[in-house]
Amino acid sequence: MKDESILSEPHRLGNQRLKNRIAMPPMTRSRAGKGDVPTALMASYYAQRASAGLIISEGTQISKQGQGYAWTPGIYSDEQIEGWKKVTDAVHGNNGTIFAQLWHVGRISHTSLQPDHQAPVSSSALSAEGVKVFIDPMGKGPESGVGEMVQHSPPRALTTSEIKAVVADFGQAAQNAIKAGFDGVELHGANGYLINQFLDSQANHRTDSYGGALENRLRFLQEVTEAVTKAVGKYRVGVRLAPLTTLQGTVDDRPEETYLAAAKLLDSLGIAYIHIAEADWEDAPTMPLTFKQQLRESFSGSLIYAGKYDKVKAERAIREGWADMIGFGRPFIANPDLPFRLAHGHPLAEGDATTYFGGGAKGYTDYPTVLQ
Repeated sequence: MKDESILSEPHRLGNQRLKNRIAMPPMTRSRAGKGDVPTALMASYYAQRASAGLIISEGTQISKQGQGYAWTPGIYSDEQIEGWKKVTDAVHGNNGTIFAQLWHVGRISHTSLQPDHQAPVSSSALSAEGVKVFIDPMGKGPESGVGEMVQHSPPRALTTSEIKAVVADFGQAAQNAIKAGFDGVELHGANGYLINQFLDSQANHRTDSYGGALENRLRFLQEVTEAVTKAVGKYRVGVRLAPLTTLQGTVDDRPEETYLAAAKLLDSLGIAYIHIAEADWEDAPTMPLTFKQQLRESFSGSLIYAGKYDKVKAERAIREGWADMIGFGRPFIANPDLPFRLAHGHPLAEGDATTYFGGGAKGYTDYPTVLQ
């Protein structure tokens, strides 16, 4: 069958020549080992999906304070760096490209996950009621797949000096990622986590230089991005944003104004790409085409979109020019050969949602490819 998919066209991202326009977005799978160290099983999982033009790793905490869920990997210890080397070696061995998504969850955490059981931190001492995190109160580990969803713990506001320390943690984590063999890094500025908690007006009630006016609310994003680009080079850096989502209690009063300003800021810093996470739940707000076109005008780097895209919708986005790559999240779970299936019209397998978080190889590395 002839490959006629526009998704199969190559694309240049920063200094990387990508083999197609299909990205595998970050997806938490909660299978890190003791010490939040990536495992050989994780290396197999990512290697199986190396036909993606770009893999963005699952959210990877930059520090113990940045962790919000049990069994997620870190990138702040020597053991974690060595664990990630196994992953990046496996992906590169299959001719893939992989960026590390760096995150600090901010308030979306629990005291049981924090250093010395301290309160989580945020831009402000505001809780997101009804927002839950996954913990392992019995210490059974990821293989069991057994844990508990609980309301996140009330946060405290970061001091100015602590903000500087978190910025430094991001810079160090980026260096660690390159040491671990990643081709670049993506900053998680979406989905209600720490950067998002500074950006969105209803989550940021600060009265200092990091709160209030839009310029101030952008400051944390700017400082983190500057620290990371200085550490590893701007061509190795992307940022994920979620302009219209209200996930995990982050709401902005003027989202289009805020995120167009963020795009212009990131453009001035010269990063490789912005990764837009569109709302993908039922009855979610639709992102207007005019807004997407304004984002294109505001940012001269690559734009990646993710959120309930199929082949037809993805090809239209690229053909119309407001997207350069499309991320397919959950479809990659059950279809390790997703680019081949999309290019050649093969049906997509359905994933087993009961195995998405925690567990072993079942529902993780045991999905077959078309050619098997």
